[in-house]
Amino acid sequence: MATIAPIHGTPELSERRVNYLNVEHGWKSWLFTTDHKRIAILYLISITLMFFVGGLMAVLFRINLLEPEGIFAPETYNRLFSAHGIIMVFFFLVPSIPATLANFLIPIMVGAKDLAFPRVNLLSWYIYVVGALLTLYAVIRGGVDTGWTFYAPYSSTYSNSYVLAAAFGVFTAGFSSILTGLNFIVTVHKMRAPGMTWSRLPLFVWSNYATGLIQVLGTPVLAITLLLLAFERIAHVGIFDPNIGGDPILFQHLFWFYSHPAVYIMILPGMGVISEIVSCFSHKRVFGYNFVAFSSMAIAVLSFVVWGHHMFITGESMYTSLAFSFLSFMVAVPSAIKVFNWTATMYKGSISFDTPMLYAFGFIGLFTIGGLTGLYLAALGTDVATHGTYFIVAHFHYVMVGGMVMAFVGGLHFWWPKMTGRMYPEAWAKFAALIIFLGFNLTFFPQFILGYLGMPRRYHAYPPEFQALNVLSSAGASILGVGYVIPMIYFLWSLKYGKRAGMNPYDARGLEWTIPSPPTTFNFDTTPVVTQEAYDYGELEEVVG
Repeated sequence: MATIAPIHGTPELSERRVNYLNVEHGWKSWLFTTDHKRIAILYLISITLMFFVGGLMAVLFRINLLEPEGIFAPETYNRLFSAHGIIMVFFFLVPSIPATLANFLIPIMVGAKDLAFPRVNLLSWYIYVVGALLTLYAVIRGGVDTGWTFYAPYSSTYSNSYVLAAAFGVFTAGFSSILTGLNFIVTVHKMRAPGMTWSRLPLFVWSNYATGLIQVLGTPVLAITLLLLAFERIAHVGIFDPNIGGDPILFQHLFWFYSHPAVYIMILPGMGVISEIVSCFSHKRVFGYNFVAFSSMAIAVLSFVVWGHHMFITGESMYTSLAFSFLSFMVAVPSAIKVFNWTATMYKGSISFDTPMLYAFGFIGLFTIGGLTGLYLAALGTDVATHGTYFIVAHFHYVMVGGMVMAFVGGLHFWWPKMTGRMYPEAWAKFAALIIFLGFNLTFFPQFILGYLGMPRRYHAYPPEFQALNVLSSAGASILGVGYVIPMIYFLWSLKYGKRAGMNPYDARGLEWTIPSPPTTFNFDTTPVVTQEAYDYGELEEVVG
């Protein structure tokens, strides 16, 4: 990808070349660091903890669904799935790739020594931790029973659960998201290395740049919505509660105006990860680089005008619904472009079936299923019939878990040698990828059938004829949980016992693969000069083609 001035230097350590993982100065050096790589690791630890807390909630309510009449009380079940949704959406899915992999890689990929605002980057992590603690406080004290959507007027007036604590936790975490997005935008605009033109940016940078725009423009709307909810709950001023002069539909408009773009905050960075992995392990340039790059920007723009398809059953006019239906079909086009171009990139490529590529295959297949079922929900007739059913749950998880989480775990495997300087055990990693793929499909595919048959979501009990499919789904969830625990074990094992990784164990392209593994504190000893396009696998393409 680049011809650069010598940046590796000699192996001896100096103050400038110290490894960022060095813990000589103790934990204080981590808590007060401004090194984007260390902050990414802090985020990774925090987000992983929240992931397993949210996952524990899922395990508990899947246990409840083993029996048609349920095991827990309805109020307990409501608190379990609400905690699962709030934690997973706002404290895992939204920050997962931007705050960890993108935080670590974007400065290196553009040839910078850090993000534009290093202290703001550290502040964003502290804000995230405060928001997470507020939300966990709400869960420990008794939980929230509103669902992750906080629908008013139940949340603003009638719920007796800890709505305010959870809402303020999400509100606080939103500032972390805004600051992270702002940092990415300024870094990409102002800190690219000489020769790193827009047409030479890695697609991972393009996707996170587009994500940053959504974070900065969309997150304040959620913050305002939650403030209004809190104001109504505290002061009893009619905003959303119709009994005191409010409008509950207003809440849904405000909430989904953010929350549908938030779907792309979650999935766009994952698409960037897949672009990097597919190109590397196909040993080819990305087919249609410009189309893939600008499709990210198209998704960012279109995501703000499709929120109404979440509200087809709220009584909006037929003409409004038709407009939102059309726009919802339109937003699927840029995503389809990416899937087509990844497939075309692999065509006649020299494909290596390393662990990251297995996750990329899983992402493409599962995300495609999620996207195609999304077209059913963009159509008025089928959305009205399936809106309140498990069909929605399955669709959402095929996009978010089958898509984003597969991309996150795949990206973690891809850049783990760069982040730590150690390789993980490949056989165990492939086994875990298989377990995750099988466990995921066993968990969520039965839910498509349940939704088609009419099983409503958010109910703690269900008719006995649905038990077999629910047992399958719960069994799959246990397999999926094991699949997620295995990588955590061997990643920790690899930190001490893993084989040492070189600068470029995959023969990949990009500035991150031209510096030591793990990188030095300031990434580059001298400023790199980029002279070639991204994904320059030209010689191999001549052989393969």
